[in-house]
Amino acid sequence: MNLLNVRKGQFVYYHNKLHKVYSVNPFFRKSVHLIRLEYLEQQLVTAKEITLYKPKHLDSFMFNYQRYTLHKDVKANVGDYILIINPKPDSIDHHHLHAIETVSSIEANGVISNKSNGIKHSEYWVMVPRLEEGATIIDLAQPDAHERSAQAKTQEHHSVPVYIPKIGDVFQKNNSDPMVQAMVVAIKGETVYLGGDIEVHIDKLTKSGVWSLVARVPL
Repeated sequence: MNLLNVRKGQFVYYHNKLHKVYSVNPFFRKSVHLIRLEYLEQQLVTAKEITLYKPKHLDSFMFNYQRYTLHKDVKANVGDYILIINPKPDSIDHHHLHAIETVSSIEANGVISNKSNGIKHSEYWVMVPRLEEGATIIDLAQPDAHERSAQAKTQEHHSVPVYIPKIGDVFQKNNSDPMVQAMVVAIKGETVYLGGDIEVHIDKLTKSGVWSLVARVPL
C-alpha cells in the first residue's frame, strides 16, 4: 500500500492479523500507528507492511476481547458499539471513517455517541455482539487449517479471553441513561472498586456485557 493512500480509520492486515489505522505521521520512518482490534495492542509500522481491507456486511471480528458481527440493517440501541461506514459529520461533529463509538442515546434520525457526535442512521453499521449466522470471520487475512479449527472451537464453546482489570482502566456501563464511565481505583480479591463509590464483582465487569472497557492502562 502506498503511504499516500493510508488514512486514519482504515482496516488493514499486519502480520496476517486485523488492525485499524490510528494515525499516520509521514515524518517518521515507521509512520503508520496501528491498533490491533482483538486486544487493542498498538504497533508502529511502515505502509509497505500492511494490506488494506474494506469491511463488509456480516463481517465478524474480535474487538476488545469480544466477538462482533457488522450488520447494516440493524438499528442501534443504547450501549451498542457502532462502526462509522459513511461519515457525513456536521460542523460540530468529529466522527470519521471506521470510528468505533458507543451509542449514548437514540434520536429520530440517528444516534448520539459517547463522544457527543450526532450520527445519522445511514452513517453507521451496528456491531452485533456475537457471531451472526452467515457471518465471515475476518480476524486473519489467511487463516490456515489449524487456525480455522481453533476459531471454530472457540465459537463452539464461546470461550473468549477476558481482560483482567487494572487500576486506572476506565469502564462504561452500557445499560444506564445517561451513560456512566468510571475509573478503576482499587481491586480487592474479586471485587473491583470504581470511581463514584461503585463496587462490582469482576465477572459482572468483564463477562456480563453490562460493562465494557473504553480505556486501558498503557503497558
